[in-house]
Amino acid sequence: MKTTTKTSPAAALPAAPPYGSKTIAELLPSAAAALGVPGFENPLGLPRANRIAVVMVDGLGKALLKARGGHAPFLRKLMENSQTLSASFPSTTAASLTSLGTGLPPGQHGVVGYDAVDPERRRVVNQLGGWPKDLDPLAWQPHATVFERVAADGVHTATVSLSQFKSSALTQAALRGPEFVPAESPHARVRETCETLAANRRALVYCYFNELDKAGHRFGKDSAQWGHALEELDSVMRTLAARVPAGTLLLLTADHGMVDVPESWRIDYSQYPELVDGVELTAGEPRAVQLHFHPETPVAKREEVAQAWRGRFGSKAWIMTRQEAIDHGLFGEVADTVRARIGDLLILAAEDVAFLDGRRVNPAAFSMVGQHGSLTRAECEVPLLTLARAASKK
Repeated sequence: MKTTTKTSPAAALPAAPPYGSKTIAELLPSAAAALGVPGFENPLGLPRANRIAVVMVDGLGKALLKARGGHAPFLRKLMENSQTLSASFPSTTAASLTSLGTGLPPGQHGVVGYDAVDPERRRVVNQLGGWPKDLDPLAWQPHATVFERVAADGVHTATVSLSQFKSSALTQAALRGPEFVPAESPHARVRETCETLAANRRALVYCYFNELDKAGHRFGKDSAQWGHALEELDSVMRTLAARVPAGTLLLLTADHGMVDVPESWRIDYSQYPELVDGVELTAGEPRAVQLHFHPETPVAKREEVAQAWRGRFGSKAWIMTRQEAIDHGLFGEVADTVRARIGDLLILAAEDVAFLDGRRVNPAAFSMVGQHGSLTRAECEVPLLTLARAASKK
């Protein structure tokens, strides 16, 4: 396996996501304000409308759309008058979708990664598909969603997505409240979105597409398969924009971007005892590892482990303590109930590298080409495109 020694520090740590102004968390609150629902601000400056549809394309980072725009002429042209948002941190689906649904940063809603630690039971919870049956999603994420709040004002809310997500724990935690409209194929999602909008005078519809992300993880962002998935998405979005009811504000965004990691840099860090000495639980994602020490691990030992990470991978990753991450604003304001879910030590990939705990993860994880989770622009910056808009009111 290829390894490295520290020859120079990683590039300067990027700024934290601009929570409160230009992140994925501001999208639905801005949409609610544009619908005229009291109690919401509109930091994204969305125009007034009676019907709003938000398309979430899993994995469509701004850099990816720009680099491979030849496969998406319809979406590429819309980039000329688009906004740029930031994913939540970590730049991963569970955290960003919960920020989207609640309008809150991860430090408030508590979904702080793909894998996160349940500090009361000292266990790792996979927040996409591995929730324990005894962990109540409404207790884990107790804040009302934007959907629940706008429905109280008489706005019809709906989610159009694959049926497998209807009763998932993440849906209950992050996106609860809307009518769930199952639609398996992309074209079925277009049809159901248009019909739902047409049937309601005031509506907020969320429509989810995961095909691009699946292609990226398996084949990589530079693959022919990813390009084909983008072409299909572009065609479907052109159709959706043409078919939504007149006056609909139709928006498209993403939950994160993606980078390709060469096989030689998908590192099993459990092979290096000095990197896990005193560590009880490993969580996070391969590009945003969160290490939780045994409660009795001395401070001196924790500092040794941090130095071991810096010595071996400090030229390729940002290594910081939980408090340093919080002070930098990575999770936004952190609630007392959420703090212990965040790792004691964080390792954030600065280059095209991924860190996996081979003792715990499925071996298939080492075959995953496309990765995300860290703070690089390629992972964090996502587009906000307006595919159709309401006529301006004079």
